[in-house]
Amino acid sequence: MEIAIDSTNTQKFAKASDSTAAELASKSIIDLLGRTQIQKYEIDGLIVSSSSNDSYLGNIVSEMVGIRPKFSTKIENLCNSGTSGIMLAYSLIKSRLCNAVLVTGVEKQNSQGNKLAWDISRGQYNMPVHWASLYAQNHFRKYGTTEEDLAIVSFKNHMNANKNTKAFFYDKHFTYSTIVNSKMVAEPLKKFDCCYPCEGCSSILVLSEAMAKRTEIPIWIKGISQNNQGASFASISNNLDYILSTRIAARDAFQQSNLEPKNIDIVEIHDAFTILELLAYEDIGFTDKGEGRRFIDKNTLYTNVRGGLLGCGHPIGATGIDQTNEIVIQLQGKAGLRQKKGCKSGLVHNMAAAGTSTTVIILQK
Repeated sequence: MEIAIDSTNTQKFAKASDSTAAELASKSIIDLLGRTQIQKYEIDGLIVSSSSNDSYLGNIVSEMVGIRPKFSTKIENLCNSGTSGIMLAYSLIKSRLCNAVLVTGVEKQNSQGNKLAWDISRGQYNMPVHWASLYAQNHFRKYGTTEEDLAIVSFKNHMNANKNTKAFFYDKHFTYSTIVNSKMVAEPLKKFDCCYPCEGCSSILVLSEAMAKRTEIPIWIKGISQNNQGASFASISNNLDYILSTRIAARDAFQQSNLEPKNIDIVEIHDAFTILELLAYEDIGFTDKGEGRRFIDKNTLYTNVRGGLLGCGHPIGATGIDQTNEIVIQLQGKAGLRQKKGCKSGLVHNMAAAGTSTTVIILQK
Protein backbone atom coordinates (compact mmCIF):
# COMPACT_ATOMS: atom_id res chain seq x y z
CA MET A 1 0.00 0.00 0.00
CA GLU A 2 1.29 3.40 -0.98
CA ILE A 3 0.98 6.50 1.21
CA ALA A 4 0.29 10.00 -0.10
CA ILE A 5 0.01 13.62 0.96
CA ASP A 6 -3.06 15.54 -0.14
CA SER A 7 -3.37 18.94 1.47
CA THR A 8 -1.10 21.39 3.26
CA ASN A 9 -1.32 24.64 5.19
CA THR A 10 1.21 27.04 6.63
CA GLN A 11 0.39 30.07 8.72
CA LYS A 12 2.53 33.21 8.54
CA PHE A 13 5.72 32.80 10.60
CA ALA A 14 6.03 35.65 13.11
CA LYS A 15 8.11 36.89 16.01
CA ALA A 16 5.39 36.36 18.61
CA SER A 17 1.65 36.62 19.26
CA ASP A 18 -0.86 36.26 22.09
CA SER A 19 -2.16 32.97 20.63
CA THR A 20 -1.47 29.70 22.43
CA ALA A 21 0.17 26.76 20.67
CA ALA A 22 -3.21 25.00 20.55
CA GLU A 23 -4.87 28.05 18.99
CA LEU A 24 -2.15 28.34 16.34
CA ALA A 25 -2.47 24.64 15.50
CA SER A 26 -6.27 24.79 15.33
CA LYS A 27 -6.24 27.71 12.91
CA SER A 28 -3.88 25.88 10.56
CA ILE A 29 -5.90 22.64 10.67
CA ILE A 30 -9.22 24.41 10.07
CA ASP A 31 -7.76 26.19 7.04
CA LEU A 32 -6.43 22.88 5.69
CA LEU A 33 -9.72 21.03 6.21
CA GLY A 34 -11.47 23.74 4.21
CA ARG A 35 -9.43 22.80 1.13
CA THR A 36 -9.46 18.99 1.10
CA GLN A 37 -12.06 16.59 -0.26
CA ILE A 38 -11.55 14.37 2.78
CA GLN A 39 -14.32 14.97 5.31
CA LYS A 40 -13.65 15.94 8.90
CA TYR A 41 -15.28 12.78 10.26
CA GLU A 42 -12.84 10.67 8.17
CA ILE A 43 -9.77 12.01 9.99
CA ASP A 44 -8.73 9.15 12.29
CA GLY A 45 -5.33 10.40 13.45
CA LEU A 46 -3.89 13.67 14.75
CA ILE A 47 -0.23 14.26 15.59
CA VAL A 48 1.06 17.56 16.97
CA SER A 49 4.82 18.06 16.62
CA SER A 50 6.19 20.56 19.10
CA SER A 51 8.94 21.17 21.65
CA SER A 52 6.53 23.07 23.87
CA ASN A 53 5.77 22.03 27.43
CA ASP A 54 2.03 21.88 26.73
CA SER A 55 0.54 18.61 27.96
CA TYR A 56 -2.19 16.63 26.16
CA LEU A 57 -1.81 18.96 23.17
CA GLY A 58 -3.02 16.44 20.60
CA ASN A 59 -6.32 15.89 22.39
CA ILE A 60 -6.80 19.57 23.13
CA VAL A 61 -6.37 20.46 19.47
CA SER A 62 -8.66 17.57 18.45
CA GLU A 63 -11.43 18.99 20.60
CA MET A 64 -10.84 22.55 19.42
CA VAL A 65 -11.18 21.61 15.72
CA GLY A 66 -14.03 19.17 16.27
CA ILE A 67 -12.53 15.81 15.36
CA ARG A 68 -12.51 12.54 17.31
CA PRO A 69 -9.58 10.51 15.95
CA LYS A 70 -8.68 6.96 16.88
CA PHE A 71 -5.17 8.14 17.65
CA SER A 72 -3.93 11.48 18.96
CA THR A 73 -0.61 12.48 20.47
CA LYS A 74 2.15 15.10 20.68
CA ILE A 75 5.59 14.20 19.36
CA GLU A 76 8.89 15.92 20.14
CA ASN A 77 12.29 15.46 18.51
CA LEU A 78 13.72 18.99 18.65
CA CYS A 79 14.17 20.51 15.17
CA ASN A 80 13.41 17.10 13.66
CA SER A 81 9.94 17.02 15.26
CA GLY A 82 7.89 17.83 12.16
CA THR A 83 9.22 15.06 9.95
CA SER A 84 9.15 12.68 12.93
CA GLY A 85 5.41 13.40 13.03
CA ILE A 86 5.08 12.65 9.33
CA MET A 87 7.03 9.42 9.80
CA LEU A 88 4.65 8.38 12.59
CA ALA A 89 1.64 9.20 10.41
CA TYR A 90 3.15 7.14 7.59
CA SER A 91 3.65 4.20 9.97
CA LEU A 92 0.10 4.39 11.34
CA ILE A 93 -1.33 4.23 7.83
CA LYS A 94 1.12 1.61 6.59
CA SER A 95 0.12 -0.64 9.50
CA ARG A 96 -3.58 -0.02 8.62
CA LEU A 97 -4.34 1.45 12.03
CA CYS A 98 -5.40 4.74 10.39
CA ASN A 99 -6.37 6.00 6.95
CA ALA A 100 -6.18 9.78 7.25
CA VAL A 101 -3.73 11.43 9.66
CA LEU A 102 -3.30 15.15 10.23
CA VAL A 103 0.16 16.28 11.32
CA THR A 104 0.46 19.82 12.60
CA GLY A 105 3.72 21.37 13.78
CA VAL A 106 3.55 24.35 16.09
CA GLU A 107 5.99 26.38 18.13
CA LYS A 108 6.11 29.56 20.18
CA GLN A 109 9.32 31.59 20.04
CA ASN A 110 10.15 30.91 23.70
CA SER A 111 10.12 27.14 23.15
CA GLN A 112 12.28 24.94 25.38
CA GLY A 113 13.62 23.42 22.16
CA ASN A 114 15.76 26.51 21.65
CA LYS A 115 17.79 25.68 24.75
CA LEU A 116 20.53 23.05 24.94
CA ALA A 117 21.18 23.01 28.70
CA TRP A 118 20.79 19.22 28.80
CA ASP A 119 23.94 18.65 26.68
CA ILE A 120 26.77 19.06 29.20
CA SER A 121 29.32 17.91 26.60
CA ARG A 122 29.15 21.41 25.11
CA GLY A 123 30.49 23.00 28.28
CA GLN A 124 30.09 26.76 28.29
CA TYR A 125 29.57 26.74 24.50
CA ASN A 126 25.94 25.71 24.71
CA MET A 127 24.39 27.64 21.81
CA PRO A 128 23.72 25.83 18.50
CA VAL A 129 25.94 28.30 16.64
CA HIS A 130 28.95 26.97 18.54
CA TRP A 131 28.76 23.48 17.05
CA ALA A 132 27.90 24.91 13.62
CA SER A 133 31.04 27.06 13.77
CA LEU A 134 33.16 23.93 14.28
CA TYR A 135 31.70 22.34 11.14
CA ALA A 136 32.39 25.56 9.25
CA GLN A 137 35.97 25.91 10.50
CA ASN A 138 36.68 22.33 9.49
CA HIS A 139 35.21 22.84 6.00
CA PHE A 140 37.16 26.07 5.55
CA ARG A 141 40.43 24.42 6.58
CA LYS A 142 40.08 21.18 4.58
CA TYR A 143 38.17 22.26 1.46
CA GLY A 144 38.84 25.95 1.00
CA THR A 145 35.31 27.15 1.73
CA THR A 146 35.12 30.87 2.53
CA GLU A 147 32.87 33.38 4.27
CA GLU A 148 31.86 34.57 0.82
CA ASP A 149 30.66 31.07 -0.11
CA LEU A 150 28.43 30.95 2.96
CA ALA A 151 27.12 34.44 2.22
CA ILE A 152 25.94 33.21 -1.20
CA VAL A 153 23.83 30.54 0.54
CA SER A 154 22.24 33.13 2.83
CA PHE A 155 21.68 35.63 0.02
CA LYS A 156 20.00 32.98 -2.17
CA ASN A 157 17.67 31.82 0.56
CA HIS A 158 16.69 35.32 1.68
CA MET A 159 15.97 36.22 -1.97
CA ASN A 160 13.74 33.13 -2.23
CA ALA A 161 11.91 34.13 0.96
CA ASN A 162 10.91 37.40 -0.71
CA LYS A 163 8.52 35.31 -2.87
CA ASN A 164 7.01 33.49 0.12
CA THR A 165 4.35 35.50 1.94
CA LYS A 166 4.44 33.05 4.89
CA ALA A 167 8.18 33.57 5.49
CA PHE A 168 9.37 35.62 8.45
CA PHE A 169 11.68 37.65 6.20
CA TYR A 170 9.19 37.93 3.30
CA ASP A 171 9.25 41.74 3.27
CA LYS A 172 12.89 42.12 4.35
CA HIS A 173 15.39 42.71 1.55
CA PHE A 174 19.11 42.22 2.22
CA THR A 175 21.96 42.84 -0.18
CA TYR A 176 24.87 40.45 -0.55
CA SER A 177 27.10 43.16 0.90
CA THR A 178 24.91 43.45 4.02
CA ILE A 179 25.02 39.69 4.51
CA VAL A 180 28.74 39.12 3.97
CA ASN A 181 29.66 42.10 6.16
CA SER A 182 27.28 41.34 9.03
CA LYS A 183 28.41 40.96 12.63
CA MET A 184 30.49 37.91 13.56
CA VAL A 185 28.66 35.59 15.98
CA ALA A 186 30.96 32.58 16.31
CA GLU A 187 33.83 32.57 13.87
CA PRO A 188 33.45 32.13 10.94
CA LEU A 189 29.65 32.34 11.19
CA LYS A 190 28.01 35.75 11.07
CA LYS A 191 24.54 37.06 11.83
CA PHE A 192 23.09 36.11 8.44
CA ASP A 193 24.64 32.64 8.56
CA CYS A 194 22.16 31.83 11.36
CA CYS A 195 18.42 31.14 11.20
CA TYR A 196 15.94 33.06 13.36
CA PRO A 197 13.89 31.14 15.99
CA CYS A 198 10.30 32.30 15.62
CA GLU A 199 6.64 31.37 16.09
CA GLY A 200 4.73 29.41 13.51
CA CYS A 201 2.47 26.54 12.53
CA SER A 202 2.27 24.23 9.54
CA SER A 203 -0.04 21.28 8.84
CA ILE A 204 -0.21 18.38 6.42
CA LEU A 205 -2.70 15.58 5.64
CA VAL A 206 -1.29 12.08 5.09
CA LEU A 207 -3.58 9.51 3.43
CA SER A 208 -3.86 5.84 2.58
CA GLU A 209 -3.73 4.89 -1.09
CA ALA A 210 -7.49 4.36 -1.32
CA MET A 211 -8.32 7.75 0.20
CA ALA A 212 -5.61 9.53 -1.82
CA LYS A 213 -7.19 8.38 -5.07
CA ARG A 214 -10.25 10.46 -4.17
CA THR A 215 -8.15 13.64 -4.11
CA GLU A 216 -7.15 15.94 -6.94
CA ILE A 217 -3.33 15.74 -6.97
CA PRO A 218 -1.93 13.22 -4.45
CA ILE A 219 1.84 13.33 -3.88
CA TRP A 220 3.31 9.96 -3.01
CA ILE A 221 5.84 9.20 -0.28
CA LYS A 222 8.39 7.04 -2.09
CA GLY A 223 11.04 6.93 0.62
CA ILE A 224 11.13 7.93 4.27
CA SER A 225 13.88 7.27 6.79
CA GLN A 226 15.29 8.62 10.01
CA ASN A 227 18.60 7.99 11.73
CA ASN A 228 19.55 8.92 15.30
CA GLN A 229 23.13 8.99 16.59
CA GLY A 230 22.43 10.04 20.17
CA ALA A 231 21.70 13.39 21.77
CA SER A 232 24.95 15.16 22.63
CA PHE A 233 27.53 16.79 20.40
CA ALA A 234 30.05 14.43 21.98
CA SER A 235 28.34 11.49 20.27
CA ILE A 236 29.15 12.80 16.78
CA SER A 237 32.08 15.21 17.12
CA ASN A 238 34.79 12.65 16.31
CA ASN A 239 34.46 13.57 12.61
CA LEU A 240 33.36 17.01 11.40
CA ASP A 241 33.72 16.20 7.68
CA TYR A 242 30.13 14.99 7.42
CA ILE A 243 26.89 14.40 9.30
CA LEU A 244 26.51 10.64 9.60
CA SER A 245 22.77 10.64 10.40
CA THR A 246 22.11 12.49 7.13
CA ARG A 247 24.19 10.04 5.13
CA ILE A 248 22.38 7.03 6.58
CA ALA A 249 18.85 8.48 6.34
CA ALA A 250 19.45 9.59 2.74
CA ARG A 251 20.88 6.21 1.74
CA ASP A 252 17.90 4.34 3.19
CA ALA A 253 15.31 6.71 1.69
CA PHE A 254 16.87 6.41 -1.76
CA GLN A 255 16.91 2.62 -1.48
CA GLN A 256 13.19 2.61 -0.63
CA SER A 257 12.33 4.91 -3.50
CA ASN A 258 14.48 3.21 -6.16
CA LEU A 259 15.67 6.70 -7.08
CA GLU A 260 19.09 8.35 -7.02
CA PRO A 261 20.18 11.91 -6.20
CA LYS A 262 20.32 12.70 -9.91
CA ASN A 263 16.57 11.97 -10.15
CA ILE A 264 15.64 14.71 -7.63
CA ASP A 265 14.39 18.01 -9.08
CA ILE A 266 13.80 20.07 -5.95
CA VAL A 267 15.00 19.84 -2.36
CA GLU A 268 14.34 21.43 1.01
CA ILE A 269 17.52 21.41 3.06
CA HIS A 270 17.80 22.07 6.79
CA ASP A 271 19.86 25.27 6.63
CA ALA A 272 19.71 26.30 10.29
CA PHE A 273 23.22 27.58 9.52
CA THR A 274 24.65 28.19 6.06
CA ILE A 275 27.35 25.55 6.45
CA LEU A 276 24.66 22.89 6.92
CA GLU A 277 23.34 23.46 3.40
CA LEU A 278 26.78 22.79 1.91
CA LEU A 279 27.26 19.70 4.08
CA ALA A 280 23.83 18.38 3.08
CA TYR A 281 24.65 18.65 -0.64
CA GLU A 282 27.62 16.40 0.02
CA ASP A 283 26.07 14.01 2.55
CA ILE A 284 22.89 13.37 0.54
CA GLY A 285 24.96 12.69 -2.57
CA PHE A 286 24.25 15.64 -4.83
CA THR A 287 27.97 16.41 -5.07
CA ASP A 288 31.32 15.07 -3.91
CA LYS A 289 32.83 15.70 -0.46
CA GLY A 290 34.28 19.18 -0.26
CA GLU A 291 32.43 20.40 -3.35
CA GLY A 292 29.37 21.83 -1.57
CA ARG A 293 30.50 25.42 -2.11
CA ARG A 294 30.71 24.89 -5.88
CA PHE A 295 27.40 23.04 -6.17
CA ILE A 296 25.23 26.19 -5.97
CA ASP A 297 26.86 27.59 -9.12
CA LYS A 298 25.92 24.50 -11.13
CA ASN A 299 22.17 25.31 -10.99
CA THR A 300 21.25 21.64 -11.45
CA LEU A 301 18.81 21.50 -8.52
CA TYR A 302 16.18 23.82 -7.05
CA THR A 303 17.11 24.29 -3.37
CA ASN A 304 15.21 25.94 -0.52
CA VAL A 305 12.90 27.86 -2.84
CA ARG A 306 10.56 28.76 0.04
CA GLY A 307 13.53 30.53 1.66
CA GLY A 308 14.88 27.75 3.85
CA LEU A 309 15.18 28.20 7.59
CA LEU A 310 17.36 31.24 6.94
CA GLY A 311 14.64 33.11 5.05
CA CYS A 312 11.50 31.62 6.60
CA GLY A 313 12.59 31.54 10.22
CA HIS A 314 12.66 28.40 12.36
CA PRO A 315 9.63 27.54 14.52
CA ILE A 316 11.08 24.23 15.66
CA GLY A 317 8.08 21.90 15.58
CA ALA A 318 6.70 23.41 12.36
CA THR A 319 9.86 23.52 10.23
CA GLY A 320 9.95 19.93 8.97
CA ILE A 321 6.28 20.08 8.02
CA ASP A 322 6.64 23.39 6.19
CA GLN A 323 9.65 21.97 4.33
CA THR A 324 7.52 19.00 3.25
CA ASN A 325 4.61 21.25 2.35
CA GLU A 326 6.85 23.19 -0.02
CA ILE A 327 7.86 20.07 -1.93
CA VAL A 328 4.22 18.94 -2.08
CA ILE A 329 2.87 22.20 -3.52
CA GLN A 330 5.77 22.44 -5.98
CA LEU A 331 4.98 18.94 -7.28
CA GLN A 332 1.28 19.85 -7.40
CA GLY A 333 2.07 23.03 -9.36
CA LYS A 334 0.48 25.23 -6.69
CA ALA A 335 3.49 27.27 -5.47
CA GLY A 336 2.46 30.54 -7.09
CA LEU A 337 5.23 33.09 -7.66
CA ARG A 338 7.95 30.66 -6.60
CA GLN A 339 6.70 27.73 -8.72
CA LYS A 340 9.51 25.85 -10.46
CA LYS A 341 8.74 24.13 -13.77
CA GLY A 342 9.12 20.45 -14.47
CA CYS A 343 9.43 19.14 -10.91
CA LYS A 344 8.48 15.48 -10.63
CA SER A 345 10.50 14.32 -7.60
CA GLY A 346 11.51 16.17 -4.45
CA LEU A 347 13.43 15.56 -1.23
CA VAL A 348 13.06 16.87 2.32
CA HIS A 349 16.07 16.99 4.66
CA ASN A 350 15.23 17.83 8.28
CA MET A 351 17.63 17.39 11.20
CA ALA A 352 18.26 18.30 14.83
CA ALA A 353 20.90 19.00 17.46
CA ALA A 354 24.15 19.23 15.48
CA GLY A 355 23.01 16.43 13.21
CA THR A 356 22.52 13.84 15.94
CA SER A 357 19.28 12.97 14.13
CA THR A 358 18.10 13.40 10.54
CA THR A 359 14.96 12.56 8.57
CA VAL A 360 14.92 12.32 4.77
CA ILE A 361 11.66 12.07 2.82
CA ILE A 362 11.44 11.51 -0.96
CA LEU A 363 8.22 12.57 -2.68
CA GLN A 364 6.97 12.02 -6.22
CA LYS A 365 3.95 12.86 -8.35
